[in-house]
Amino acid sequence: MITGPAVDFGIAALAASLGEATDLSATHDNGDLAALTKLGYRTYRRAAPETQATHLAADAVRLAMRRADLQPGDIDYLIVASSALPEYLKWDLSTAVAHRAGLTDVPSLLLTQTCASAVLAFQQAAGVFATRGDTETVLLVAVNRVSEHHIDRMAGNVESDGAVAVVLRRGHPSMRWLATEQVTDASWSDFFRLEYGGSAEPVPPPGRTNRDVDPQLRVFEHFRGRPEAFRSFVRAVDTTVASAVDGAFRRAGVDRHRLSRLIYLNDNRPSVEIAAKAVGISLEATNLDLIAEYGHCGCVDPLLGLSVYLDRGELRAGDVVAVAGLAQGMHWFCTLIEM
Repeated sequence: MITGPAVDFGIAALAASLGEATDLSATHDNGDLAALTKLGYRTYRRAAPETQATHLAADAVRLAMRRADLQPGDIDYLIVASSALPEYLKWDLSTAVAHRAGLTDVPSLLLTQTCASAVLAFQQAAGVFATRGDTETVLLVAVNRVSEHHIDRMAGNVESDGAVAVVLRRGHPSMRWLATEQVTDASWSDFFRLEYGGSAEPVPPPGRTNRDVDPQLRVFEHFRGRPEAFRSFVRAVDTTVASAVDGAFRRAGVDRHRLSRLIYLNDNRPSVEIAAKAVGISLEATNLDLIAEYGHCGCVDPLLGLSVYLDRGELRAGDVVAVAGLAQGMHWFCTLIEM
């Protein structure tokens, strides 16, 4: 395996555009509230009904450009990573964001690999830098906007709305990309899907919607009568991320002991605890403290954590930070950033 960064680039600026902070107690009955509070949630971010993923992403893009003192003509490439349902079918969110942000002549790429989209986007950015020698600045924006017509945002994890934009500059001396790694098990590809609205089942049966279908049920049905196989799956869900972290360090050619922080998905507290133990890092060095305040914002979580800890001054030069998680598909992923 070739080790070390294939190209040299780093993060020059980050900016977030989030929904309004909303207290769980204002939206749920006491029974649901008790269960969600036990999972570690207190507040979440909810966008106004008229605010779509396009608006959140474009707002984050504009703010990141201002922080980096960039004009539209300074952006060479735009990558949009989304874990949201599309606003329209046969429609490109990346060009919609570019148009709204005033980047109408910038080539763009859309990644929709659910919660993996933003972290895996770093290796796509590396490919852009490697194959387009005149590219100096890539703008990456991750967005999640819950469609409550399709999904109950309080089922399981508490889902939030928001976007984070990241300015990536060739040769930037800090917050350098080191490597990205991905582990996939395609045998579980159908788990957690939404049943209706796609070309296979475009219209639900009369009287039913996606909100009537429990995505977890497919998992239970798959393992019916095989309790040990189910237990193995549950263990793998939260522990395989360690393989992605290890793989990223091997690709980077960096000592694994340099890991200073794991910024995981803002999953529930038990999931983060299991992931931290598997990776071999203390809970204090994870994003556990962000769960209660921000909720789970899909693919945005790792970049949001990076932005928050940077603004707080909790990341020091030389730290190696792993932004990582898991996603439907099933995928486990990790990108290493050297501060």
